[in-house]
Amino acid sequence: MKPRTKFLLGAGFVLTLAGYLMASSIRDTGVYYVTPSELATKLAADPSLHSVGLKLGARVVPGSIKRSPGGREYAFHVTDGARVVPVVYSGIAPDTFTDGVDVVVEGRMGQDGTFRATTLLAKCASRYENAPEKYRDTPGYQAAKNPRA
Repeated sequence: MKPRTKFLLGAGFVLTLAGYLMASSIRDTGVYYVTPSELATKLAADPSLHSVGLKLGARVVPGSIKRSPGGREYAFHVTDGARVVPVVYSGIAPDTFTDGVDVVVEGRMGQDGTFRATTLLAKCASRYENAPEKYRDTPGYQAAKNPRA
């Protein structure tokens, strides 16, 4: 075989392998965030996810926010209406972080069932009035939609 042919075969193999690895990793991690119910299902199927960083999206359970005296640690619960997950976050919370707001937290699920967040993003209610279809009929969405009801 000519050296040029060997080079082309080798380059083709490397590109094919790189493409396969990229496609398989995107398929496994391509979800922007999971809901508490999806997280529980994934953890039941694969307990090794406790050591994997991921994003969790849900609504803050009204009345669950507890702030440490120093003001930089928060403990609260989030729900998708079916499951509730306790969250602990260390850092400065956004101004829009309140009861009933939709949040996306990034971090790791602890073995004790508490999600340890390193990032906290709170959606602004005035800009995100329309919830995704999968949340509209959940009790958490309905309760936050009508907080005085």
